[in-house]
Amino acid sequence: MKRSLSFVFLAISVLLAGCSGAEIPNKLDYKIESFEFTNQDGETVSLEDLKGKVWVADFVFTSCQDVCLPMTFNMSKIQDLVEEEGLENVEFVSFSVDPEIDQPEVLKEFGKKFGADFANWNFLTGYSQDKIESFALESFKTLVQKPEEGDQVAHGTSFYLVDQNGTVVKDYSGVTDVPYETIIEHIKILNP
Repeated sequence: MKRSLSFVFLAISVLLAGCSGAEIPNKLDYKIESFEFTNQDGETVSLEDLKGKVWVADFVFTSCQDVCLPMTFNMSKIQDLVEEEGLENVEFVSFSVDPEIDQPEVLKEFGKKFGADFANWNFLTGYSQDKIESFALESFKTLVQKPEEGDQVAHGTSFYLVDQNGTVVKDYSGVTDVPYETIIEHIKILNP
């Protein structure tokens, strides 16, 4: 009797898990390399600090004359939606692609313009240009390149959803036609 009750309980558990076990379609599997960078408050933020949390990342810079402004506005909107949904353990990370210019205080002022809640949104700097270029390519499979002439940095415009283990699982448009509802849905799948 005890054995058959255990079996029934196990069968019900498997069925329930199957019903609610939504999957993120076409998942990516990019492992993020370990890092220790500096945020807008001059504090160190590492990959280890983000372990156990779902996070949304992007690449921007404060003197950008085109895509970074709408990207940061759109990221701010996602942050607001996460708060409205009452989702916990969700972080936001914006990596500067122009670290020489984007010192912590510059990033802080930039974030304030968009109403960033710094409690769970880190704007990161504190590395060389070569480092962010190789880090973006290796970890996020995206291009970052600062030309020798001019002050505008070429970079990808995606938002990246990262799971609790530091793996990029999905990317989305960060500039136009941002799929806000889908991003929130995918965060919920990773962070039930």
